[in-house]
Amino acid sequence: MFEIKGLSVNYGGIEAVRDISFSVEEGSIVTLIGANGAGKSTTLRTIAGLVKPRTGKITFLGEDITGKDPSYIVGKGITLVPEGRRIFPDLTVLENLKIGAYLRSDDLSDDLEWVFSLFPRLKERSWQYGGTLSGGEQQMLAVARALMSKPKLMMMDEPSLGLAPLIVKDIFSIIREINKNGVTILLIEQNANMALQIADMAYVMETGMIMMSGKGSDLLDDERVKKAYLGT
Repeated sequence: MFEIKGLSVNYGGIEAVRDISFSVEEGSIVTLIGANGAGKSTTLRTIAGLVKPRTGKITFLGEDITGKDPSYIVGKGITLVPEGRRIFPDLTVLENLKIGAYLRSDDLSDDLEWVFSLFPRLKERSWQYGGTLSGGEQQMLAVARALMSKPKLMMMDEPSLGLAPLIVKDIFSIIREINKNGVTILLIEQNANMALQIADMAYVMETGMIMMSGKGSDLLDDERVKKAYLGT
């Protein structure tokens, strides 16, 4: 479904991503794990068209989308749930959701109903301003807003960051549910334990490079991963 070959990205004089290659199978959950500054977020931002690569090729459903405009990439079926949620605090929940569908001209009713079934609290607060929601509710809104574009591939950058453990469990359950509904997931997550538990495939990034890869369950049992990222 999706493939990166030889991707390198510079920020000023710093090589943030160094010649990485990986692929994502349709219907799977793939995670990138690694320490802060490893290049994970830069990778997602480059896929989304927010950052231009120095070298490399990004292919989605057979089409070269390298360096394309972000709106073009969203139109093709790739969305990004950014780190820090980035909801619109002065708009209502419903208005935030409709902005997620800004490229669509069809009826939104069924998709609104679906996201409200995934996130009942958002339905209860549909006329509430985004900025008045709790951190967990804002994260739910960020995910729901991305779903409103009807993505084929959803990229998620640190969805559990700063959330209470019970809310983290809810978010990961919802990620699984979204995946079961046919959306392929590319996930960055500091909570490597939770990410590897749900991932079909995982890649470990260090200093801009992919150092390890394998099935999520295999890396969960790998002693090097346990020591470096799982605290055991």
